[in-house]
Amino acid sequence: MNSFNSRATLRVGSREYDIFRLDALDKQGLSTRRLPFSMRILLENLLRNEDGRSVKREDLEFLACWDPKAPPSREIAFSPSRVLLQDFTGVPAIVDLAAMRDAMVALKGDPRLINPIQPVELVIDHSVQVDAFGTPDAFRVNAELEFQRNQERYAFLRWGQTAFRNFKAVPPDMGIVHQVNLEYLARVVFTRPPENGSRPLAYPDTLVGTDSHTTMINGLGVLGWGVGGIEAEAAMLGQPVSMLLPHVVGFRLTGTLREGSTATDLVLTVTEMLRKHGVVGKFVEFFGPGLAKLPLADRATIGNMSPEYGATCGIFPIDNETLRYLRMTGRSPEQVALVEAYAKEQGLFHDENTPAADYSETLELDLDTVEPSVAGPKRPQDRVALSAAKQSFEIALPSLVKPAAPQKNALRIVGRMEGEGGPASSVAVAEAPEPPKPIGELHDLRNGSVVIAAITSCTNTSNPSVMIAAGLLAKKAVERGLKPPSWVKTSLAPGSRVVTEYYKRAGLMPYLDALGFGVVGYGCTTCIGNSGPLPSVVSKAVEQRDLVVVSVLSGNRNFEGRINAEVRANYLMSPPLVIAYALAGDINTDLTREPLGAGKDGKPVFLRDIWPSQREVADTVQQCIASDMFQKNYQTIFAGDEQWQRLKVPQGETYAWEGGSTYIKRPPYFDDMKPEPAPVRDIRGARVLARLGDSITTDHISPAGSIKPKSPAGQYLIAHGVEVKDFNSYGSRRGNHEVMVRGTFANVRLRNKLVPSLEGGMTKHLPDGKEMTIFDASEIYRGEGVPLIILAGKEYGSGSSRDWAAKGPLLLGVRAVIAESYERIHRSNLVGMGILPLQFLPEEDSESLGLTGEETYEILGIEKLLTDFTQERRVRVRATNKDGACVEFQAIVRIDTPQEVLYYKHGGILHYVLRQLLAGRKPQPIAAGGISTVADPGTGSIVT
Repeated sequence: MNSFNSRATLRVGSREYDIFRLDALDKQGLSTRRLPFSMRILLENLLRNEDGRSVKREDLEFLACWDPKAPPSREIAFSPSRVLLQDFTGVPAIVDLAAMRDAMVALKGDPRLINPIQPVELVIDHSVQVDAFGTPDAFRVNAELEFQRNQERYAFLRWGQTAFRNFKAVPPDMGIVHQVNLEYLARVVFTRPPENGSRPLAYPDTLVGTDSHTTMINGLGVLGWGVGGIEAEAAMLGQPVSMLLPHVVGFRLTGTLREGSTATDLVLTVTEMLRKHGVVGKFVEFFGPGLAKLPLADRATIGNMSPEYGATCGIFPIDNETLRYLRMTGRSPEQVALVEAYAKEQGLFHDENTPAADYSETLELDLDTVEPSVAGPKRPQDRVALSAAKQSFEIALPSLVKPAAPQKNALRIVGRMEGEGGPASSVAVAEAPEPPKPIGELHDLRNGSVVIAAITSCTNTSNPSVMIAAGLLAKKAVERGLKPPSWVKTSLAPGSRVVTEYYKRAGLMPYLDALGFGVVGYGCTTCIGNSGPLPSVVSKAVEQRDLVVVSVLSGNRNFEGRINAEVRANYLMSPPLVIAYALAGDINTDLTREPLGAGKDGKPVFLRDIWPSQREVADTVQQCIASDMFQKNYQTIFAGDEQWQRLKVPQGETYAWEGGSTYIKRPPYFDDMKPEPAPVRDIRGARVLARLGDSITTDHISPAGSIKPKSPAGQYLIAHGVEVKDFNSYGSRRGNHEVMVRGTFANVRLRNKLVPSLEGGMTKHLPDGKEMTIFDASEIYRGEGVPLIILAGKEYGSGSSRDWAAKGPLLLGVRAVIAESYERIHRSNLVGMGILPLQFLPEEDSESLGLTGEETYEILGIEKLLTDFTQERRVRVRATNKDGACVEFQAIVRIDTPQEVLYYKHGGILHYVLRQLLAGRKPQPIAAGGISTVADPGTGSIVT
């Protein structure tokens, strides 16, 4: 449909394109010029996809007349141009598609109907682990170990490339997904081939990704954000993403960064500001005169951290800096010309004359006020000035010390480090020999000692200025005779092979090697928990003395238990500061006043003595980074090395599942599925599997990190003939639901209030009160036919988007979660897997209601609520204790859109899509016409 007669022609050089002009709405009396950049992209998306069903004329009129101050109240159907995956989340997505093909066959349908409709690009970057480090062959060893552990997964992905249309995979050791996206995959302006003799269609590049840091692409002016794997799978199958039009927070930047401050310091400051302000579920849009002097890499660094400040996205407009970056990274002149012409024609181009848009709220930051900073020891928003880092650790130390160990009990060691040779990890010491450097200073190891120093993650390794600064600092440190203490595990994992190229061209690689910061791999490594084991002697010293040791990293996440199970304090910082703290070897060193160490002349060397100036960094970047590096690197990005090319790829439209595989297994979601969904019923006789506190992250819920031999997942693998040395990580086994369900809620730092004296994935089976693992309890409840619920506090499900944080609870038998509030992605994922998210009323929680979690629960009114949209969106919850006393309260149903109602009725997004395809219908979101939706001012949830 084309209600506003907006389809028109755009000529760029000798080429012509069809576009949907935004100013067509202005010609019909609607004012679009005041809309924020991000809202204009959404408006074009609706204009182009108007079909009278999922997108109606009134949706376009509503968005064109968007009131920035009004509570979010309108659902729209957003159709992203493409879907981006990384391998941890991508493997289960392709596994689910393969299982859907099997289900289609079982239901007498055509399996070839199951294909990505939108382009899907996957980058294998989450599987490399830092086993070897500090040696010249560390990269080779880690790459070989990665391939050895993951051949089944990689062969499966190569099958997916041949079996599914519109699916491409970037092989391992090529770079981090977000940096590859920024430097190569992003189009900024997308084109669709001509149909029926028409012209090619040009439109904004938009995407959803299965990693929450998909938002890094916002720095390039591309609208995209992280979704759960479930939502991404639906988008792959052509299902629009249902979303409520958000508030847009304008963030005005002025000034320039002062000497000594880096882009990392800026992003930590922005993260702190926005977390304090409160932007969860909102768009953040940057504008102001400060943009002109903010390099695109710095913008990408800020966009990357959107999940840390809680926003859906943190977007920058297209401007001359965008065009410069596209040229520098090797995009074709034709593509750059198209981006410029399209953005200017559609009013999406920003320059000094662009008026500020109308925003819901605004903040302002003078870049000149940004100071050197770190964030930690537990959360990325906990920024402290570099000068206060030592004090911050001292203040936090009491909360980081382990509680007194309970009496020895076999159950109480589940999830703890096992084995005499250091921590149980995914690789044996014999496979990855420790670097040949003596650990002769272990008597100096103490609380605060830095045992991991990692330049890692897309956040900063995409940014030449901070990477070059790190290299220059390393050079000066080596020239002064400094080196890290021998207990520091050092590593460099660039986000792109281009980083190594410009390090070599600048002559900086030898100095990084000399300090132990040699390349260990091109992947996420330490930032996602793939830090590998500590050297065994360090591990033993930490355990024997019960030390609170520290990691310093240039990543974006530092939640408890994420980086390494033996490291309880984790600080985020810029790459040069990572090297500085590696040299000092202790977070208790005040780098602004105390020396890093003694130089070869015996005199103290301070950070200020070796810190490179902005001019040094800028000159080196100018001299050593060129467009040809990017062109050469990305010419063969999909080819892979010999190991990738030698993989034996299964053939056929449906996957030949190997019965004995412990990596890839057909999931049970579609077992016994019927062509029509069963009626929705109230939940009765439920028990609480876990009663949790505030800020339970997806790292607490979803399996991550190494698999311990005595854990349920470890026992499963042992029972299937897998040796401990071959366990690999949970992330690498995300294609096997049997492993993943056993690791759900198994985080070593999880505290379940049903068993307050225990730490880890433990619970109490009721009514007998026996303490056991959460998985074992769930199996008993399943045999008893008892549905399960989770009680939780504020910000349930915060952190990275993880599909297994919803899939795992479903397979454990969880039917509902009752929390005080939710993180956006996780709430959506719960609905996408058919789990009911409920929210306590304001001023109520499990404590105020007197709930212990040992009651029997009934959730009443679900069936009526989902069949009568005129009702208030609340259900009754009745909790009855063992004495028969009853507590009854209301809970808000956090199924926020009519489309989500449909998903829940079908048992999840994938079941809905499969039934639509089986019936010969293109899956469409239901129209919201005639339904009035408003936000509950007390909770922000949607009441229909």
